[in-house]
Amino acid sequence: MDLFDWETFRATPLSRDPYEHVIVSGFVRAEALTKINADYPAIEDTGSFPIEGLQFGPGFQWLVDALESEQFRKAFEEKFQVDLSGRPTTTTVRGRCAGGDGQIHTDSVGKIITILIYLNPVWDDSGGRLRLLRAKNIEDVAAEVVPSRGNLVAFLRSDHSWHGHLPFSGERRVVQFNWVANKRNQTIVFLRHRLSASVKHLLRNAKPSKAQRQD
Repeated sequence: MDLFDWETFRATPLSRDPYEHVIVSGFVRAEALTKINADYPAIEDTGSFPIEGLQFGPGFQWLVDALESEQFRKAFEEKFQVDLSGRPTTTTVRGRCAGGDGQIHTDSVGKIITILIYLNPVWDDSGGRLRLLRAKNIEDVAAEVVPSRGNLVAFLRSDHSWHGHLPFSGERRVVQFNWVANKRNQTIVFLRHRLSASVKHLLRNAKPSKAQRQD
């Protein structure tokens, strides 16, 4: 069984409005999506977590291995007309979203291409839908991506690659994969997400329970 719908990916033209990007609905095939979600990491905290240190089953490992494959790299080299050979990669995973997430940003300078693959089975909320923006304005929308059903968005990072989403709280499964400029950038991404995850875990555990707050 094929994991990705490469035929649709290759047939989808690269858009340049508002910056170079491609959006592919159902990039992860439905049968594969079921297997990946069955073995998805159990993530109780909000924020993005480096793949290193997470525990998951073979269905999710299938996705991780595919992201690091030569086939995957070559497909994105061809789509974006950029040489990614020898470039380090980073993979982070999100399980839950908080109301304050989704602030507008462009991604860090060391990233070359950002790929987001959304894995929720369905999505009915108006919030949490990634918006590719023409300016630092959440309403200046060039494209919007429903974060579910194996949908993919990939974009070339630049100083104007603004993106964000309206507030949402709840389960929002997304894997972010990046090619970065060098090993130093790879280490920075890992340490930044590791620190953020540790702080959020400590804050969650330090939060008083409902019974304690009533005392």
